[in-house]
Amino acid sequence: MTHAHITAWVLALILFFVALGLHKSGKEKGFKVTHMILRVLYLLVLATGFMILFDLYKISMLYILKTAVGLWVIVMMELILNKTKTRTKTSVLWVQFIIALVLVLFLGFRLPLGVFRF
Repeated sequence: MTHAHITAWVLALILFFVALGLHKSGKEKGFKVTHMILRVLYLLVLATGFMILFDLYKISMLYILKTAVGLWVIVMMELILNKTKTRTKTSVLWVQFIIALVLVLFLGFRLPLGVFRF
């Protein structure tokens, strides 16, 4: 399940930046389609993440924190795309997105199911 989760969030990040690029280049139809596909990927990320969380023998507070920060990343991605579409300032959202993304990646690789042992 971990591989499906990692694949889903990597694809979500790629599509997020593709959607931003499509919007910047003025391709509104492509932006809209990519944004809708991205929303389906959000659901896949959430589903696989919760499946991993509930398959754990013992859920520690760090896993709950990682879940909350992961939700924060998804919310920031969605807010950035929506604010970009309405041409509203997004600098504060970008700062939050970067902080949340770094934190969730650190926790994901740090926890026992992760790759690295810090």
